[in-house]
Amino acid sequence: MTKDKQPPKGAKPRGLQKKVHVKTRHKRSVSSARWLERQLNDPYVAASKADGYHSRAAYKLLQMNEELDFLKPGMRVIDLGAAPGGWTQVACAIVKPGENNGGKVVAIDYLDLKPVSEAVFLKMDFMEDAAPDALKEAIGGRANIVMSDMAPPTVGHKQTDHLRIMGLVEAAYDFAREVLLPGGTFLAKVFQGGAERDLLNQLKTDFEKVRHVKPHASRSDSSEMYVVAMGFRG
Repeated sequence: MTKDKQPPKGAKPRGLQKKVHVKTRHKRSVSSARWLERQLNDPYVAASKADGYHSRAAYKLLQMNEELDFLKPGMRVIDLGAAPGGWTQVACAIVKPGENNGGKVVAIDYLDLKPVSEAVFLKMDFMEDAAPDALKEAIGGRANIVMSDMAPPTVGHKQTDHLRIMGLVEAAYDFAREVLLPGGTFLAKVFQGGAERDLLNQLKTDFEKVRHVKPHASRSDSSEMYVVAMGFRG
């Protein structure tokens, strides 16, 4: 990986600008114009560019870590569905791999990841049969944290989309149970919809503490939330 400029720490955007309107709205579909206008007026999109993060999602992880303090220097972290790399950047900034402290960050995605200092990147689909073993080899043993911001392409049907993302979350957790060290943390994106109850019951059995978190950087009109399970019983 090529060295990149380490982004500054901090979980808050730099401030709101004046509202921007899409001048080419009449040439776009309603949904396209609405998406673009939301992006242009999103303080976290602007802040991510100013702070050097690869995506606004970096602030979600920063805010969750500020609240729950699960990322620490020297930890070994696996980032599932890492592209474009915002979470990987945050993990590297805190874990500090390459400083002879034992820390390591391994990221995986079938999409390209923008270069992130000191991270090991596997370009492959986590759902491939070979992916779990490839991740175990790359991390070199066991991990302190398995985190997943994975989400499948939406089809527009709420229940179907919910079931599809829960399938990814359950696959991520099956892997986490194999690779997490005692006391480890599992973090994953979920969507509200009811199908997560069985998973939550299992997490409460396997971990000392389980929290549902919706960081401020998560858009208010989105049903996404994050489940953070800490203190893996092993």
